Amino acid sequence: MTAREHTRKVRIGNRVIGGGSPIAIQSMCNTKTEKVKETVEQIHRLEAAGCEIVRVTVPTMEAAQAVKEIKREISIPLVADIHFDYRMAIAAMENGADKIRINPGNIGGADRVRAVVETAKALDIPIRVGVNSGSLEKNLIEKYGGVTAEGIVESALDKVKMIEDMDYDNLVISIKSSDVLMCIRAHELISGQTDYPLHVGITEAGTLYSGNIKSAAGLGIILYQGIGDTIRVSLTGDPVEEIKSAKLLLRTLGLRRGGIEVVSCPTCGRTRIDLISLANQVETMAAEFDSLEGVKVAVMGCVVNGPGEAKEADVGIAGGIGEGLLIRKGEIIRKVPETELLSVLRQELVKIREERQSAV
Repeated sequence: MTAREHTRKVRIGNRVIGGGSPIAIQSMCNTKTEKVKETVEQIHRLEAAGCEIVRVTVPTMEAAQAVKEIKREISIPLVADIHFDYRMAIAAMENGADKIRINPGNIGGADRVRAVVETAKALDIPIRVGVNSGSLEKNLIEKYGGVTAEGIVESALDKVKMIEDMDYDNLVISIKSSDVLMCIRAHELISGQTDYPLHVGITEAGTLYSGNIKSAAGLGIILYQGIGDTIRVSLTGDPVEEIKSAKLLLRTLGLRRGGIEVVSCPTCGRTRIDLISLANQVETMAAEFDSLEGVKVAVMGCVVNGPGEAKEADVGIAGGIGEGLLIRKGEIIRKVPETELLSVLRQELVKIREERQSAV
C-alpha cells in the first residue's frame, strides 16, 4: 500500500481527500478576493478546466465577508488563505470557508491560535497547517545549520502538535520549498511520521516554462512514491494553466484516468507544415473531449515516418507539402488539405465519442 492510502480522510466541503481518495487538484485565485465578480469568474474558468478545490487570499475583513458571496456562486470547495491576522481566519470560517490555511507561527500567540481552533472545531472546518522553507524559525535554522528538509518537517509537526494539544485534529499538512530536492526530501521524511493528508507542491516554482519543469521533476518523484493527497502546480501566470499541468502530470503518472493523450514529433528538416502551431491547436482542442478516456492522438510532421510513428495512436495526422494524411489505428484513411487537418481530426474524435456512447 502507498503512503496516501494510509492517510486520514478529511472532508473539505463536498470533497474528501486522504485515505486513498483520488488526488484532488487545487489552484489559487490571483484576483482581489474583495472583487467578487472577478473572483467568481476566475473560479468558474478554473472549474471548467478541472479544478477541484480553490483557494483565495483573505487579508482584510472585506475579503472575509466576500467569502459568503463567492460561495453562493461556485460549486467547488473554497479555502481561505490567512496570514498574520487570526481574526481573518475566524471571519472567513463564519462566512462559509470550507477550509482555512494558516501558519500558526505567524498569527500571534497560543491564545490567538486557540481562538481560531475553537471556531474551526465549532464549525467542523479543517485547518491546513502550511509551512514554507522561507518562513522557517530561527531556532530550527540554527539547530540544523541552515534551512533543511529536517527543519521544515520539525516546524510543521510542532505546529500540528500545538493544534492537537488544543483537542483538534481535523488537519491537512503542507510543507513547501522552492528547492526541489529539499521539497522531495521533506515529503519523504514527513510521510513516515504522520498520517494526516498532505497537500503537495513546489512553491514559487516560476513561470509557465521553468515552473512546469520544476514541478514535474519534484512532484513527479513525490507522487510516484505514493505521497500526496492533493496537489497544486504553482505557476506565475494564469491559474488555469496550473490545472492543465496538474491534470497532465497525474495522467502521466497513471494517477488519473480520462482525457486525450496528445503525442507529437519534435519536427525536423522534413517538416513541411506549421506543425508547432498545429500541435498546440490539437492540444487545446483535446480539452473538448475530456471524457474520451485512454484515447491517443498523434500529430506528426511528415508523411515519411508519420504513419508508422502514429500506428499506436487511435487517430493521427501527418503533414506533407500543403496537405496531410488522416490516420486511424495505423491505417491511412485519406489525404486532407493542410487547412482542413484540424477540423477533420475533430470529426474523427467526434466519431470515436459517438462509437463509445453507442456501445454503452
